[in-house]
Amino acid sequence: MTAARACTATSPTGPLVPGVVERRDPGPKDVLIEIAWAGICHSDIHTVRGDWGDISYPLTVGHEIAGTVTAVGSEVTAHAVGDRVGVGCMVDSCRTCANCLAGHEQHCLNGFTDTYNGVDRDGSTTQGGYSTHIVVDEHFVLHIPDAIPFEKAAPLLCAGITTYSPLRHWNAGPGTKVAVIGLGGLGHMAVKLAHAMGAEVTVLSQSLRKREDGLALGADHYHATSDPATFEQLANTFDLIINTVSAQIDLDAYLRLLTLHGTIVSVGAPPEPVPVTLFTLFDNRRSFAGSKIGSIAETREMLDFCAEHGIVPEVEIIRADQVNEAWKRVLDADVRYRFVIDISTLAD
Repeated sequence: MTAARACTATSPTGPLVPGVVERRDPGPKDVLIEIAWAGICHSDIHTVRGDWGDISYPLTVGHEIAGTVTAVGSEVTAHAVGDRVGVGCMVDSCRTCANCLAGHEQHCLNGFTDTYNGVDRDGSTTQGGYSTHIVVDEHFVLHIPDAIPFEKAAPLLCAGITTYSPLRHWNAGPGTKVAVIGLGGLGHMAVKLAHAMGAEVTVLSQSLRKREDGLALGADHYHATSDPATFEQLANTFDLIINTVSAQIDLDAYLRLLTLHGTIVSVGAPPEPVPVTLFTLFDNRRSFAGSKIGSIAETREMLDFCAEHGIVPEVEIIRADQVNEAWKRVLDADVRYRFVIDISTLAD
């Protein structure tokens, strides 16, 4: 076993505190990673607060991980000591169900193993990336292309793939009109990716406060949803809307912005149910869908796409002792656009 230093939650409401997590010795197919960078996702906060279900404390969160391979198991072929690698939201799946065999591990019929707050192969609770080391099966470890700056790679493993996957699945590209609800950690990646795919991109944000940012990131248009005229002006406009916010929205109002056969896809997950009027779906044969991260193969594709097009998240690097302040700023929407923890500062 390896003892890894960590930032740990001990209750739903208390601050994260210094702690230790035990990492198993690498098995034949495992990779030991020394973590260099860990992104902060709003999901980390939702999980610790119990918004999405019960959890076991103490818990170390973090599923946007970038680091260096320091040891490999005897049967590992995809990675070698010294490789720059990443780990995202899952660290295992059954790999025998129909969905896994089809290459969609994120939809494992037996449930994939979450990077944190999941049940590991030995029955223990998985612990995430706000720590100095992690051991992961090689299948769920991803090579980080050299063209991607190391300190900016981690958020691609959640924010990047979570927005790339629905854009690809619903065929965003030249000739399509894509809207992004919310310009936060996920939203700013959705804008960059949709723009690089060739779509006409519109940001739908509560106010015009980030308009200059949105246009600089690649949006063609920017509208304030607090203005009722926005919904009149943009009715029947978009082929695809990516909803990145984790709060309640008036889904019917946004559905009316879809053109014929248009789809709104939610990647943000508010804890409460979201009501929808079926008659709103009937008009224009509109669809309401959800999307859950992406497969391992799709994540590799996303990393290569980002490397090719020079796409990286906008990040603010913080020390480990600034995590609690960063969480507060995430809740206050005071980040542009992703916090990344310098894990080397855990030693301090």
